[in-house]
Amino acid sequence: MAKNVKVSELVQQFQLEVISGEQGLKRQITVDDLYRPGLEMAGYFEYHPHERVQILGKTELAFFSMLSPEEQKDRMKRLCNDDVPCIIITRSLEVPKQLVEVSSARNIPVLRSSMATTILSSRITGFLERKLAPTATIHGVLVDVYGLGMLITGSSGIGKSETALELVKRGHRLIADDAVEIRQTSDNQLHGTAPELIRHLLEIRGVGIINVMTLFGAGAIRNDKRINVVVKLEAWQQEKQYDRLGLDEETTRIIDTDIPLVTIPVRPGRNLAVIIEVAAMNFRLKRMGYNAALQFTTKLTETISEDIDLD
Repeated sequence: MAKNVKVSELVQQFQLEVISGEQGLKRQITVDDLYRPGLEMAGYFEYHPHERVQILGKTELAFFSMLSPEEQKDRMKRLCNDDVPCIIITRSLEVPKQLVEVSSARNIPVLRSSMATTILSSRITGFLERKLAPTATIHGVLVDVYGLGMLITGSSGIGKSETALELVKRGHRLIADDAVEIRQTSDNQLHGTAPELIRHLLEIRGVGIINVMTLFGAGAIRNDKRINVVVKLEAWQQEKQYDRLGLDEETTRIIDTDIPLVTIPVRPGRNLAVIIEVAAMNFRLKRMGYNAALQFTTKLTETISEDIDLD
């Protein structure tokens, strides 16, 4: 289902002044891009993206004031397309009377802000990106390990929360336990957070629910983190062949983004927290261009070749 933001939410979030078109505050914004109709003020509407929020700043209105009364009325009639969600005037500039007349007739909200055009555009874009981003909720634990977002998944009772607790004790930070709310940004990055109800909480079987921030301090938690690696915990299967070198790089898809996947078999005696720490450090080394598994196989191949040559 496509997401949308009502114009009224924009008004409330940024304390915008409603100049005209109040009946259109229920109009829906469906894209996070904004548009400054400079070419349109000059009369070129061929590729006008009317589905975007329209921003009129000092430059656009200064040019508009140079037009004849007939041209001014024509520009505003064409700018106020029925699909335009709203028009925002920045810097508390005077709103053209032609715009007020047309927008009132077509119920298109005209809003005004005291902020500079670039600052307001940046803030509205960030707000819309968060609101309109695709989202998903995944059962798991999200931990910040050495600056990397490690999403720990696995079946219920496998030890996800206990592993997260051990990581927190070792100085890492908890983002979410049990349910991780994930949103995908416009550049296909995934960011995870915890639902408000269970934020900073960790459930440990036999102990109950604990508040990580209260027990370990504010340095043990954070509210949001980009997800870099998915760590899947699964019960050890004797017949299954596990990758022992690390040459096979798996990925898993969350929403529309592929994320590196590390599968860790669980059995008594394995220190999962230490293994996840090492997985995080190894991932960082790979991003820096060093692959221990690849280097080992290269040396092994060279050694075998030398032995064959000697024979």
